[in-house]
Amino acid sequence: MQKLLLLLIPLFVPAVGFAEPLRVFASVVPVHTFVEKIGGKHVDARVMVRPGFNPHTYDPTPQQISALAGAALYVRTGVPFEKAWMARIQSANPSMQMFDARDGIALRELEAHSDDVSGHDEEHHEEPDHEQDPHVWTSPALVKHIISRIRDKVTELAPAHAEDFARNHDAFVAELNALDLELRALLDPLPNREFMVFHPAWGYFADDYRLTQVPIEREGKEPGARALVALIDQAKRENIKVVFVQPQFDQRSARQVALAIGGVVVAVDPLAADYVDNLRRVGREFAQALQP
Repeated sequence: MQKLLLLLIPLFVPAVGFAEPLRVFASVVPVHTFVEKIGGKHVDARVMVRPGFNPHTYDPTPQQISALAGAALYVRTGVPFEKAWMARIQSANPSMQMFDARDGIALRELEAHSDDVSGHDEEHHEEPDHEQDPHVWTSPALVKHIISRIRDKVTELAPAHAEDFARNHDAFVAELNALDLELRALLDPLPNREFMVFHPAWGYFADDYRLTQVPIEREGKEPGARALVALIDQAKRENIKVVFVQPQFDQRSARQVALAIGGVVVAVDPLAADYVDNLRRVGREFAQALQP
């Protein structure tokens, strides 16, 4: 009987070196959606920054750190919490592969308002840091690059499911192509091209569709008094009537600007899970705000 059991044991060992479904952690919700789209039933996709939380200040839970022990892959994006936590994330599972969604992408710099960008006392005139913008997923064109690399990586880790991964990838690319056409039809004709945002999360989206975002804050820092006055003057000068905010951030400065210009605050979420439908909604909100 013991011999029979020993002979049967190899039948229950996965053909690749990882348990199935393949556990993959993504740093933020949209990238988690991409992993789910490509991996389907063969991937146990989990997100680190839970819905509704701020990626600048997030602290992973002990349960999340524990769950990393069973992960084959972590997809990072360079959002701020990762600077503090990446070493601990890696040490939780040294054999877990790391995959950077930004690899192969020409990263842009985060915009900052030209006056008092630091948000500190105006007597201090420090040069701003040139922070790279991690929000690459707001561009449908860049998402096509990201998901092709996710497909390749999960295929490497679970080659038995290569056909499913390829089929899922191609279906998602078709969705993204259709979304891109819709957004271009909506945004290309607009005479106004600048929109005001509290947190500058929409730069790659703006680059795709020839728009310009005007940020109120930078790196989670509130604007100083002089910067706030300059922003209000700019909004009045350019007839900006909508200030877009991200639900995960404090909205007091945005509301202050909106009140001063006789405008409104509108929430648009770059961290929503329903990626394609969300960008459709965002496109409609931007189009409405940019009407003459």
